[in-house]
Amino acid sequence: MGMFSESVDVDCTADGEPRGLLWAGQSYTVCTEPVRWYERRQWWAEETRAPLGSGPGVVDHEIWRVQVLPSTPVRGTETAEEPLTLDLTRHIRSGRWRLLRIHDALRPRTA
Repeated sequence: MGMFSESVDVDCTADGEPRGLLWAGQSYTVCTEPVRWYERRQWWAEETRAPLGSGPGVVDHEIWRVQVLPSTPVRGTETAEEPLTLDLTRHIRSGRWRLLRIHDALRPRTA
């Protein structure tokens, strides 16, 4: 599993659930139901103070785990591709999305 932070463009349903994304010039479609949870962050290391009632986005990160497939087939791939599992986070105040993790545990490894 790789962990980093990279900006991505995410297309959402009216309920705010990811349904597609654009990452590294490739368009992807969410192929299974996304899962959402929240993680605590060390806000005191990044913010001078947390105003009362500002927990979402300051104290907690909203994380979405999605499985995606390329919207258009990648050239040279004749067989069906395995979904790619990604963890995304949305910055509450700005609405910007970031790619946090790429899960590759299920991907076959070549020697």
